[in-house]
Amino acid sequence: MKPNLSQAPGPIGVFDSGYGGLTILSKIREALPQYDYIYLGDNARAPYGTRSFEIVYEFTLQAVNKLFEMGCHLVILACNTASAKALRTIQMNDLPDIDPQRRVLGVIRPTVECIGDMTHNRHVGVFATAGTIKSESYPLEIHKLFPDIHVSGEACPMWVSLVENNEANDPGADYFIKKYTDILLEKDPLIDAIILGCTHYPLLLPKIRQFVPSNIKVVSQGEYVAASLKDYLYRHPEMAAKCTEGGECTFYTTEAEEKFTESASTFLNERISVKRITLE
Repeated sequence: MKPNLSQAPGPIGVFDSGYGGLTILSKIREALPQYDYIYLGDNARAPYGTRSFEIVYEFTLQAVNKLFEMGCHLVILACNTASAKALRTIQMNDLPDIDPQRRVLGVIRPTVECIGDMTHNRHVGVFATAGTIKSESYPLEIHKLFPDIHVSGEACPMWVSLVENNEANDPGADYFIKKYTDILLEKDPLIDAIILGCTHYPLLLPKIRQFVPSNIKVVSQGEYVAASLKDYLYRHPEMAAKCTEGGECTFYTTEAEEKFTESASTFLNERISVKRITLE
């Protein structure tokens, strides 16, 4: 069903299946503090990483429609799984019917665009959820821009749980960080750049650096996504004009407000208030 849309300017929407997108939101707000934002986390149905393409698409479209109803003309899928499994279908099949003037952007393309300058060996690794690795979105996008780059991916099924249970800095996390790092580098010892293809993983960066050789560049997405959005709005002043500028950010979750507020403090250096909503 088509959402009920207002044509008045509104906030920029930022969607994630859970909390990881807060790392993207934080960098976007640093780069573009003047805009208003709505963050929507589908925490009640997270994680998306192990779900089917059909379910991820269905849930992501519900969230996009909800953000459109809230007045957003531009929505960022700050979730690699949603970007991998739902973005293209929404852009091609749904937006023309919902509103051809609205836009939905993802996090994979901006990350890929920077990788050509990061690797000298032309061998790149990707750490991500099982869903993102299975989609092969990173190899496909990288090869569109850089056909000469060899890409190896490794799913890290425990890493999101480590972050969300506040165990990212615990000694027990070392085993799981080292395990998947060793597997990836055994697959391709020539890797000289690794993409953190999940928005939770920047919180594991200190640990990851312990087990990744110092000559390997580790690419965290937030700053690149923020820079890409800033460039996009500069190149599309008609969209920038549809984004309100009050420096405000509101938060919504499909989970209990208390749980979101408690967990969000792991990702943001500020106390926030959040409202619970349902998606359908």
